[in-house]
Amino acid sequence: MAGIVLDRVSKKFGSVEVIRNLNLEIAAGEFVVFLGPSGSGKTTLLRMIAGLESIDNGALMIDGVRSETLSPGQRNLAMVFQNYALYPHMTVAENMAFGLRNIGLPAGMIRTRVTEAARMLEMEQLLARRPAELSGGQRQRVAIGRAIVKEPKAFLFDEPLSNLDAGLRVRTRLELAELHQRLGSTMIYVTHDQTEAMTLADRIVILNNCQIEQVGTPMDVYSHPASRFVAGFIGSPAMNFLPVTLTGTGDRAAALLGDGTVLPLKGTPAGEGPWELGIRPEALTVVASGGLTTATATVIERLGDRTLVYARMSDGTLVTAQDSGQSAIRAGDTIDLLFDTQALHLFDGTGRAATR
Repeated sequence: MAGIVLDRVSKKFGSVEVIRNLNLEIAAGEFVVFLGPSGSGKTTLLRMIAGLESIDNGALMIDGVRSETLSPGQRNLAMVFQNYALYPHMTVAENMAFGLRNIGLPAGMIRTRVTEAARMLEMEQLLARRPAELSGGQRQRVAIGRAIVKEPKAFLFDEPLSNLDAGLRVRTRLELAELHQRLGSTMIYVTHDQTEAMTLADRIVILNNCQIEQVGTPMDVYSHPASRFVAGFIGSPAMNFLPVTLTGTGDRAAALLGDGTVLPLKGTPAGEGPWELGIRPEALTVVASGGLTTATATVIERLGDRTLVYARMSDGTLVTAQDSGQSAIRAGDTIDLLFDTQALHLFDGTGRAATR
């Protein structure tokens, strides 16, 4: 396993900037997920590490070796693509062994590596089958096995689960997490699915607009988003954003909502307005009485263990609140809303989190 360092790397396609002056350190053995919307540069960044795209400016270090000018084969990385790219006329064992034969490894070593990879992926019984005889999840495991037998310095995954159905995605995601625990290898994983990122990553790198918005553990980026973009991108359902006016300073600092509700803040925020207050639906709860404000329920979404209530406040602001799974609320009801003032997020006019 190897550490990977990106030092002020940039990439353009013609006049279109894709990655801008990006710095990132990935520790040996770490599972890092590149997360972001389509067009954010996450796949391009992965391909730059793999050597499939050139780096216009900056440096790439793999296991302490300057690597941005090395060919993909010289970097000793293994990439698993969204498309399995298996040879249909070959068996599973032959597909896994193909790359090793190409570099001239002895037959005994190839056999040992293929057998060990098949054991780790629990597919020893599949070795004699051809891709047409496999399910989508099994084909993806073969693609992963083909990467494992190379014994690379790091694994690169480019949205490997996107072709699988929902149930199979969950099972394969768990298999990937267990595989990382067994191998202890450096893994970089690209996805636009926040659930995959939150469940797999040691750290998440959130990309937007050619650059990194935030790097942190899953709960860091969830609980302490550095920007409005991160706050809105992480979490389902999405965070509520309410325009507010700030009043007072120090211990008397408060946020004034459009309907007149006053929410206390801890200290005077830094930055300049216009200000927005963020609060997640689980921190905006429906109560029988004693709420800080009222709203009118418009849509009720019953999820079993909880109920999401979409409501309109008196100033017209739409919010998503949470109630118990046995909620009796119906559309049109007036509801009391309680804000968890310990879970408020404030964003300034630039969209950055305001330090309190």
